[in-house]
Amino acid sequence: MPQNDVILVVNAGSSSIKFSLYPAAEDGAPGYGEPRGGGLIEGIGVHPQFKADIGDKTFKDGWPDGAGLNHEHFYGFLLDWLAREAPHCAVAAAGHRVVHGGTAFAAPVVVDAEVLSALEELVPLAPLHQPHNVAGIRALSERAPDIPQVACFDTAFHRSIPARDQLYGLPLSLADQGLRRYGFHGLSYEFIAGALPHYDAEAAAGRTVVAHLGNGASLCALQDGRSRACTMGFSTLDGLIMGTRCGAIDPGVLIYLLREKGLDADGLEKLLYKESGLLGLSGLSADMRDLLASGKPEARQAVEMFCDRVAQQVASLAAMLGGLDAVVFTAGIGERSAPIRAAICQRLAWLGAELDTAANEAGTARIAAAGSRLGLWVVPTDEEAMIARHTRRLLAGSPAETARA
Repeated sequence: MPQNDVILVVNAGSSSIKFSLYPAAEDGAPGYGEPRGGGLIEGIGVHPQFKADIGDKTFKDGWPDGAGLNHEHFYGFLLDWLAREAPHCAVAAAGHRVVHGGTAFAAPVVVDAEVLSALEELVPLAPLHQPHNVAGIRALSERAPDIPQVACFDTAFHRSIPARDQLYGLPLSLADQGLRRYGFHGLSYEFIAGALPHYDAEAAAGRTVVAHLGNGASLCALQDGRSRACTMGFSTLDGLIMGTRCGAIDPGVLIYLLREKGLDADGLEKLLYKESGLLGLSGLSADMRDLLASGKPEARQAVEMFCDRVAQQVASLAAMLGGLDAVVFTAGIGERSAPIRAAICQRLAWLGAELDTAANEAGTARIAAAGSRLGLWVVPTDEEAMIARHTRRLLAGSPAETARA
């Protein structure tokens, strides 16, 4: 591929299209290649807004009367805008974040009609995310059918979890129908697993818990760089308390809400995904920064509960691993919130965590004190770079893994 060709990395949501541009050709430089630009189209279906950066140029646009414009329209806009404003960046391929790959896809795959059909069949397993991922692929295919597309899955990295640990305590017949633990945030964890040897080779080859802490939050147990367990299971609701999601909950609560409080499936979905977590507990905000700045007792309680749950589940994963060598913090809260890292590490002191307070406040990579028995790291994640890397390798004809499990 020509040196100026780019890979369009797409993360499509219900009302947004986030995109990045990565070099399509390997340049011999270490790492994943630096993006040449990127941006966001948000407010689709309401008041669409566009903002992007390419090189030293910033672009902004809006559609005051754009409430009726759909995703397909904006993929067309994006391709036309790139041709006009960045003619030196020809789109050679598109790589998409796809939340769910089910049990069929253990690695990224070039999308064809058969793959697209398989992805649509997985919509019931991720109804809030998968439809928009699939719609993005379909819309771009209709607008630019000659551009090859690659689907990169948030679940694929977790296909290495032992089969027994993918099961719930439900009849096996339900597992055969798809009711099993999948795990998510896999592109983030795969990036960290690849980067960790550059920070701590011993931990990378040993037992590490990665804490992906953002509005969506989860933990992954890594053993020799492979996923051994994830706190998210069948859905992105499980595990930790999140910005607006409840995390692990007694199933009896759900039965009670359905039977006694009159909630239907849609009402329950809205409650658990949109009205719970830090927002529901604090009554103030889903943003950790707002809660840390607030003097409200409910805000402090929400923060304490968040840190408690993280520490509890780190301990659970350590038990599953048979010990622990390091904890890695990543994603928005994990990378940027020194107070949250400190609170979690304090709760992990019994596991050998000893924090270097100055390093933690400075946001350096290594935040463990010299005598800490547990490695403590802050490693930025980059899911978009991971997608670009997979897309580049597949189009070069050298996939790293088998696409079908």
